[in-house]
Amino acid sequence: MRSLLRTFAMWFSVCALAWAQGEVREGLSLPSGTFKKAMRYSIYLPPGYELSKRTYPVVYLFHGFGDDDAAWIHNGEIAETLDRAIADRHATPMIVVMPDGGSSWFVNSADGASKWEDYFFKEFLPFIEERFRVRTHRRSRAIGGISMGGYSALSYALRHSDRFTACMALSPSLRAPEDVAAISPERWAQAYAPVFGAAKGEGRISTHWQALSPLRVLESAKAEAFPSTRIYLDCGDHDPLLKGTFAFHSLMDARGVTHALRVRGGGHSWGYWRVGLLGGLTFISDVFRED
Repeated sequence: MRSLLRTFAMWFSVCALAWAQGEVREGLSLPSGTFKKAMRYSIYLPPGYELSKRTYPVVYLFHGFGDDDAAWIHNGEIAETLDRAIADRHATPMIVVMPDGGSSWFVNSADGASKWEDYFFKEFLPFIEERFRVRTHRRSRAIGGISMGGYSALSYALRHSDRFTACMALSPSLRAPEDVAAISPERWAQAYAPVFGAAKGEGRISTHWQALSPLRVLESAKAEAFPSTRIYLDCGDHDPLLKGTFAFHSLMDARGVTHALRVRGGGHSWGYWRVGLLGGLTFISDVFRED
């Protein structure tokens, strides 16, 4: 009898563990009219998604330059982090959508050749809301990213604050105008020119750049236009982008924008972001729960 009870207990424990695991669907795609091709994305569905009929809050999570939609799964280990956080009730069950932005910076390019931001709002977001059981009102929708994706998440949060209740930016690629002008021609040509134009020096601070830069957007915003989106920043103390993060933090303080700043030991790496992911998602979850 005792042996039977032990077997039952072990079986129950295995079932409970399986129930606590979310599902990752990697390398999915949707046909895009904007790009005339299939666009990749991956998604995390919380434990119990397939067995329930409930709807869930959603986070759109952007990757960094040189990565793709699977980066948060393999390098960021987002499923393991969220499974534990949800089981421990540090985070509410949520859906996380990870689109593949390539090297687009998730925005429209200056020359109009790439309209990634148009694609996101006109095609991708409506597709996700139709295909998966995500809550469609602002108070249950958040955005986040790292490096290039952190820049874009902040840019979206400021320019589309009517769409997002919270934003998480880890090591966001924020640079003051003088630092943008100082980027080497080789690096600019590789990572920036296709989106922001091939100008040199101060010529890079174009109308297009100013319209998208989170620093510039916040600096030029009128008081009545300050975003109500709650913002979370996290950047390593040895990260070269810390200067821009501090500048953005100071500007938000001066403008009275609600936000949190975290600085930990570390640099611009997945080792830093994997650890920081929990804090960012917990912040977003707390905002979901408040609303």
